[in-house]
Amino acid sequence: MNYLKATPIQELAIPKILAGRDLIASAQTGTGKTAAYLIPLLDRISHADHDHTSTLILVPTRELAKQIDEQVEGFGYFVQANSIAIYGGGKGDDWDKQRKALETGADIIIATPGRLIAHMQLGYVNFDKIDYLVLDEADKMLDMGFSDDILNIVNKLPSKRQTLLFSATMPNKIREFSSRILIEPEEIRLAVSKPAAGIDQQFYLAFDNQKLPLLAHLIQNSPTPVQSMVLFTSRKSEVNGIVRALSKLGYEARGISSDLDQDDREVVLRDFKNKAFPILVATDVLSRGIDIDNLTHVVNYDIPRDAEDYVHRIGRTARAATTGTAITFISDQDQNRIVSIEKLIEREVEKQSITEELGMGKSPVFDPRRFSGLRGKAGFGRGKSRGKGRDGQKRPESGGVPTAEGQTDRRSREKRKPRPEGSATPTESVTNFAVDGEPRPVLAEGQVTDKPKRRKKRRRGPKGEKREGSDAGSRQGQPTASVPVGE
Repeated sequence: MNYLKATPIQELAIPKILAGRDLIASAQTGTGKTAAYLIPLLDRISHADHDHTSTLILVPTRELAKQIDEQVEGFGYFVQANSIAIYGGGKGDDWDKQRKALETGADIIIATPGRLIAHMQLGYVNFDKIDYLVLDEADKMLDMGFSDDILNIVNKLPSKRQTLLFSATMPNKIREFSSRILIEPEEIRLAVSKPAAGIDQQFYLAFDNQKLPLLAHLIQNSPTPVQSMVLFTSRKSEVNGIVRALSKLGYEARGISSDLDQDDREVVLRDFKNKAFPILVATDVLSRGIDIDNLTHVVNYDIPRDAEDYVHRIGRTARAATTGTAITFISDQDQNRIVSIEKLIEREVEKQSITEELGMGKSPVFDPRRFSGLRGKAGFGRGKSRGKGRDGQKRPESGGVPTAEGQTDRRSREKRKPRPEGSATPTESVTNFAVDGEPRPVLAEGQVTDKPKRRKKRRRGPKGEKREGSDAGSRQGQPTASVPVGE
């Protein structure tokens, strides 16, 4: 198994687990957390001569369940312990195999919560004698919405048991959750270490529509040939599109996400590990716990939500004193996350802006305070323009109907509140565009505009008549152009 020296988490966790205490432990991915609980539990199992399923391990993903099952097989060879992995996404006969295994029993069951709940609801799963419960990558399971399933499973387990919770991060929700299922636990918290010195961290400012051509340029001009690259995207809907785009550019790539059948996922992962193709496009299904080493490049196509996840992702390269390259694309909507990442790694990384010189158009300006909170708003990060800000850079468009010269029809934007008398509207500081896309003169103070009014849904009175109490036609003290009804 190539275990020569215990890692810090193993040194601290193994004695506490052997002592029978509940444990909550935090250490980043790749530090040996799985072995930290498997080794002492297998030792306990080998000496107890159990005739029932003694250990239940809950994990967030199929890949992690299968990987732990393989590790139990390796360790268990010396102690005659067996295990089975319970997860969804496979072929139809996988369900029957899992059912028979659950009925027959195994020393250790490794399962994803959703699939295990489905089996438990049919009445043939008996966990009355469970001695050990392990929650691996607990923070990821809560992020994926498994908290209710986990609590339902825990309610079916004996109250007298040893519970171990392992997590890569330790947010407040983990502490609150652990208080509901652990009893006076010991705590181990290892700080997230900084990225290895051998990682060349590169930050590039780019709108979403500039990322692929920029990536192609970086691959072509990389000082280190791309031999093994994982590209992380936060949206599984984008995986196939990125793979197709890379293939058109001449790069062999495959994708992996939760939408792929389990057998296909295993084939893709195995081929990638065997260097059958150089680029793997993946969602966060691969960001935790999956054993993929010796990467030459890691690409954050989208910046992860948690700063710790950034460290976990890029930590897959430059292992064992080697070197590696970590490329991160920063769109306008992700800039506040960069601040959190730099605070965690305790260094500021240069933000490069090279899209304009490559003929791809201007990139976003790095201004986290201005762009904070834009994530999720329609249109942001797509490279559209709605006029210039104070710094002269075009800002992203938040919606509207495209018109001539790349401008946007403002009819689709929500009605603005009335402005104080004499104040300029946002469009008065730059050239105005009417519905037909033709430019209107810049307004000087008090100047009459021939810009047509927007059509009102309410019925108007006779032409030229002004409704009582309405200032929709003009501002106080300013002339206004007469607009025929229906224009």
